[in-house]
Amino acid sequence: MRRLFAAIVPPAEVTEHLITALRPIREFSGTEVRWTDPDNWHITCAFYGSQPNDAAAVSDHLSQATAFTRPLRLHLRGAGCFDRRTLWIGVGGDKAPLKDLMADCQLDPEQWRRQRAHLSVARRGTRTRDMLLLDDHAHALSIYSGPDFTVDEVLLMESHRGQGRSGGPKYEVVDRFYLR
Repeated sequence: MRRLFAAIVPPAEVTEHLITALRPIREFSGTEVRWTDPDNWHITCAFYGSQPNDAAAVSDHLSQATAFTRPLRLHLRGAGCFDRRTLWIGVGGDKAPLKDLMADCQLDPEQWRRQRAHLSVARRGTRTRDMLLLDDHAHALSIYSGPDFTVDEVLLMESHRGQGRSGGPKYEVVDRFYLR
């Protein structure tokens, strides 16, 4: 079985811009917040969980979902927290077409209603103070706006738990689906 998801990966100049914006916040928070690896940053379009090794059904579905979607213009914008546990950066730009794409990428149509386009950048550590820290970080980043970028592909990714840096996940591109 393979743990799969569909994602949009921002280009290097976009992640570099965000790394620069996060630098003072990261320095302030020290070790109280677990920051995600920038090499793993992505906008999840759909999460498929454990799938058969050949993943043919997911690939076929993504091929159809992306076939008639035009390229999107996006930028990273704003921030928030999920359940005071995960700090995320939001997405601006072609939001309606992005929401449609995310819905089309789902195997279960009911799942997309609960999704917000975002990029996770940090998770709460084990200390109680961290809950307040993430809220403060989200407030500080609420005015963040990154550079525009064009999305012309959706990646089918496999997650390998515990095989990345510092015991985090390692993501591998399984297939690419181009927006036309």
